Amino acid sequence: MAERTTKLVLDNSLITEAFFEGTRLLGIVAPIRGYQFCWHLNNSIGLDFRINELEIKRIYKKRQYSFAVYEYKEPTGSLEHYIYNNKFDGEFLLPEFKHLDFLWLMREDEVSDASIQQTIQIIRTIPPVQLVAELPVEQVKNKENLVF
Repeated sequence: MAERTTKLVLDNSLITEAFFEGTRLLGIVAPIRGYQFCWHLNNSIGLDFRINELEIKRIYKKRQYSFAVYEYKEPTGSLEHYIYNNKFDGEFLLPEFKHLDFLWLMREDEVSDASIQQTIQIIRTIPPVQLVAELPVEQVKNKENLVF
């Protein structure tokens, strides 16, 4: 008699849905290193982005890739900011947005349309920035890649 094996599959959809509830996401093209981009943001906006000890690790084609994450948590509220490097050694954290260098995720508190537009305008004044645009979270196909 042949043994039957049961394969369990972890469903991350509820975790991903909860993580992205009420978030805002910006896509940024700036051909510089992540720490340089965060330095520009810290100086132009007055934030304090720091490298997060957690890296997002992905395995593509039997190789491991590590995508750096920078974070800033506002001291007067619950809003959290995360800057993700979208590129590492020829691979992409979000392959559907290969043209983007960075992703800026804002979560845990509501961000108004006026505030997001003001942030976009300030980012556009940073010399290496070539493009910044808000990305509708619904268009992100690989949301689970941003969850840590």
